[in-house]
Amino acid sequence: MKNRYIASFEAAQMESKEIPQFRAGDTVRLGIEIKEGTKKRVQSFEGIVIARHAEGTAATFTVRKIAANQIGVERIFPLYSDSIKTFEVLRRGRVRRAKLHFLRGLTGKAARIKELKKNVKA
Repeated sequence: MKNRYIASFEAAQMESKEIPQFRAGDTVRLGIEIKEGTKKRVQSFEGIVIARHAEGTAATFTVRKIAANQIGVERIFPLYSDSIKTFEVLRRGRVRRAKLHFLRGLTGKAARIKELKKNVKA
């Protein structure tokens, strides 16, 4: 049972952020603010969402990308973090799982995810 003050604070924090609809299998591009000493810059991180965790302000999601020399890089981001400046869904993936941890063992073409086609009625 949450304190009503905490609940109202969390609701206000969630309203201030505009997050698009996404789920596991989607390819996203995030603009993350990085602080280096006194300087700040925005660096993009693009990859496949392999998992979402929790709800509310405690929600997080895991993004996996393949970096240089075919090395997989995974980062866990809080959904309502102030360090996320831009959030863009590039592709919708067609998957049958909520968590795509099996992608960790796959490389190359085997690690591809089919794109979700929208039903277009003519």
